[in-house]
Amino acid sequence: MSASSPLRPFGRTGITVSPLGLSATYRPGKKAVRTAAEEGINLFFAFGIDTQMNAALREIMPARREQFVLATGAYNYIWWAQDVRKTCEKRLRQFRTDYIDLFLFLGVMKPAEFPQRIRDELQKLKEEGKVRAIGLSCHNRLFLGELAQRGEMDALMLRYNAAHRGAEQDIFPHLAAYDPGVLSYTATRWSYLLRRPRGLSADARVPTAGECYRFVLSNRHVHCVLTAPRNERELRENIAAVRQGPLDEEELAFMRSFGDVVHGQKRWFM
Repeated sequence: MSASSPLRPFGRTGITVSPLGLSATYRPGKKAVRTAAEEGINLFFAFGIDTQMNAALREIMPARREQFVLATGAYNYIWWAQDVRKTCEKRLRQFRTDYIDLFLFLGVMKPAEFPQRIRDELQKLKEEGKVRAIGLSCHNRLFLGELAQRGEMDALMLRYNAAHRGAEQDIFPHLAAYDPGVLSYTATRWSYLLRRPRGLSADARVPTAGECYRFVLSNRHVHCVLTAPRNERELRENIAAVRQGPLDEEELAFMRSFGDVVHGQKRWFM
């Protein structure tokens, strides 16, 4: 892996991560996964249906396992929740590894969907050495703020972008005491931050994907932000942008202003 993407501590976990992590949501191809590793990305968010990423990681990860941060998890679906232990053991087999770096319970919308039995099972997996760090992905910011205050989870996966900045009030102020790792996603707000909103003049500036990632990483509380490129070209563009570092105050002001316009145009997913 290239040293051109400096690693940083992932909260208190003892894990170090690249500022940009790779998700294969849009199936960028095995070559893109290999390119990510070559360019210094070390966190890979992988789950069962990412066949291209799964195959690539099985090929390149075993020989240098300690250099990779494998993030995956069990899903909380609307009508049922995956068995945490069975899913973890399945992922261990899928990736031919003895441990998972970050195992998350994904898709939680409210506290009732994260019962004590699931929290206990996550903790047992960690105690058994099958998982290095445990966490939660959740849209309920107030609940994540409470978990941060109590120090129950090693890591929090949360939505944060220029249009959705509520974490700045509801989560980030509560991180200091226990310092969980923070993994952010939807930096482009499902690409709406890359489009010209209704009513904006034709010559008005529109952010690039790179600016969206840099906006997120400009907040010191975010340790890693996921990118989900469609191909290797988009991946390289995003990597190059992040290497420019945080946005300056003028650029941050532009992103917040544009984000407010986008947020004002309601979408079904909030």
